[in-house]
Amino acid sequence: MPLFFSRTALLCISTSVLGLLVGSFTTLHAQVRTSNNYQLQSDSINVGGGLSTSANFTQESTVGEIATGRATSSTFSLQAGYQQMQEVFLSLSGGVDVVLRPALPGITGGASNGSTTFTVITDSPAGYQLTIEAENSPAMQRDDLVAIADYTPVGGADFSFTQAPATAAFGYSPEGVDISAAFVDDGSACGVGGFDTTLACWAGLTTAPVEIARGVGANQPAGAATTVNFRVGVTSGANVLSGVYTATTTVTALPL
Repeated sequence: MPLFFSRTALLCISTSVLGLLVGSFTTLHAQVRTSNNYQLQSDSINVGGGLSTSANFTQESTVGEIATGRATSSTFSLQAGYQQMQEVFLSLSGGVDVVLRPALPGITGGASNGSTTFTVITDSPAGYQLTIEAENSPAMQRDDLVAIADYTPVGGADFSFTQAPATAAFGYSPEGVDISAAFVDDGSACGVGGFDTTLACWAGLTTAPVEIARGVGANQPAGAATTVNFRVGVTSGANVLSGVYTATTTVTALPL
């Protein structure tokens, strides 16, 4: 699985760096039966064979099939036969370094914002999952480890970016057609309804991956875009030390 990273974002008093983790896989093929609990991507009626093992080998076999194996042309890819493995194609593109603007005064404060967009394309019959995680805790830090706290929502996510007096916080909010249930809203609260209100449903980064989008079924060739908004809020009296603060995050796409 090829992987690569991209990053950086800054703001004078605060900054955000974006990392990009891309996973590549492969697929094609349709499911033949589904329910709420499973998907059968292919089926076959065969006789004989089965699983055989010894101290030296493991063999999966069947009797009576002909013309099995992989065949390709400029217009199709076929993997024929009972034991052929399903393959899934998954690509993750986009994601740029984010500079949060404007630069903030550490005493009087304000809000600084930035965003970047990721696009996932897959032919997986089950869909894909997109997660985000921070490299450090707190995510937003200076080189000398002076940090801005991660945003702490009351629930899974706060509809508005809300802060107490004399505090500074760094948070994120995803938007897109496939955003996860925790980030949808009903116009006033998150985790309920079916809306995707702009710049709503804020959470704080953690060093553990958090799902921000989940797509069901194949979406190629157009794919699905997810925008991640970042914000640093500094309320009056927080007295944040001056400097350049950086946060590095990793966004990961996985097939389901």
